[in-house]
Amino acid sequence: MKKTDLTTANGRKVDNNQNSLTAGSRGPVLMQDVYLQEKLAHFDREEIPERIVHAKGAGAHGTFTVTNDITKYTKADIFSEVGKQTRTFTRFSTVGGERGSADTARDPRGFATKFYTDEGNWDLVGNNTPVFFIRDPLKFPDFIHTQKRMPDSNLKSDNMMWDFWSKSPESLHQITTLFSNRGTPDGYRHMNGYSSHTYSFINADNERFWVKFHLKTVQGIKNLSADEATRLAGTNPDYAIEDLFVSIKNGDFPSWKMYVQIMPEAEAESYAINPFDVTKVWPHGDYPLIEVGVLELNKNPRNYFSEVEQAAFSPSNKVPGIGLSPDKMLQGRLFSYPDTQRYRLGVNYNSLPINKPDGEVHNGYRNGFMRFDDNGGDSLNYEPSHYTVPTESPEMAEPPLKISGDADRYAYETDENSDFVQAGNLYKVISESERQDLIANIVGSLGKAEKEIRDLQISYFKKADMEYGIRIEEAIANS
Repeated sequence: MKKTDLTTANGRKVDNNQNSLTAGSRGPVLMQDVYLQEKLAHFDREEIPERIVHAKGAGAHGTFTVTNDITKYTKADIFSEVGKQTRTFTRFSTVGGERGSADTARDPRGFATKFYTDEGNWDLVGNNTPVFFIRDPLKFPDFIHTQKRMPDSNLKSDNMMWDFWSKSPESLHQITTLFSNRGTPDGYRHMNGYSSHTYSFINADNERFWVKFHLKTVQGIKNLSADEATRLAGTNPDYAIEDLFVSIKNGDFPSWKMYVQIMPEAEAESYAINPFDVTKVWPHGDYPLIEVGVLELNKNPRNYFSEVEQAAFSPSNKVPGIGLSPDKMLQGRLFSYPDTQRYRLGVNYNSLPINKPDGEVHNGYRNGFMRFDDNGGDSLNYEPSHYTVPTESPEMAEPPLKISGDADRYAYETDENSDFVQAGNLYKVISESERQDLIANIVGSLGKAEKEIRDLQISYFKKADMEYGIRIEEAIANS
């Protein structure tokens, strides 16, 4: 078969379609990676008007209350004292389906919360799983394409999904989670939320700590079996939306306890696991959970479109004391999320009531589509100036992030089996009944893939745990 060269939009051949351009193997993604920007920008505009991912969801207002002092780790005002409350808005969603899809589909669930803090809006944008399928943003559009529909039939394809996953072995940990019953949670109230990515805390002494966020449901974890999820998809495709709305309407306010894992900055360089690899978790034995506070949802939206549909989240919305990390997937989202919102809602989306911070905004931005406030009035929108204009606040600067290395397209540094260890550990700790469901769910999907793809994927399951792979292999052979 004749080779076809992958090119950019201007026809230049692509040298590497697997790894983003970074400063060193652990360094942050570089702005000069124009191919990454082009690929994400095009992807963000592929569908209108709904979100490309997380299209269907539910949301509610609430409050976050601090229950434990973590000020030695962060100077963020939201955590400044025990008992402090901050108003919030949270949106839950499925990931791959359209707005008309079923709430009970096997899919990760988005879990995004906007905290309207005294220092501006902080968005904690995560999922109901602590890991993800891939760890480089250059692969994200390709991954989501496999979760969508075939260009000819407009049907979803198991073969397409497994083809991509079999060529991306780092996905095995998330696959094991997705095809367990955690892949079909019983509504939004009975699932956890995770930042998945590594972020950073910065304290009053300008010290940096790496951090992962966990939101544990107070209602308890509940999942649906594959059969029950399928039944509800046909009888009540809006099951999760209805469950959340009715529970809040009846005064049964759901809540989650927030915890963090903290890693001192210096430990990242020598830790056995790359702490910025979103396909890996930090073992709790090494970095135990520290309680932070409670998120409670206690008020339903009055208008779904203006509050839930127009809610715009991005990990780029951060506040002093909460920062980023060299996590490549996180770095890609810093561009992709606000770029999507600018396309979907317009350049002034942050001025919409649901997205507007509580404090005054002085950014010098003017004009643009749907400018519905006073557009800055007659104030000057440039700086520096001899006149009284908004100026910078040098005290808000974060400590320098030490990076080194040649700019190149690096794959994450992993040994041959590192992508399989945590998936195997997860298989080992679940119960036998959960294993049976996991294997049955995988077989029902993987069995539809072509043999070459099946065989490669089964080899990964065997590397994770020999029993795991053999049971899948035998079940497919006997189906």
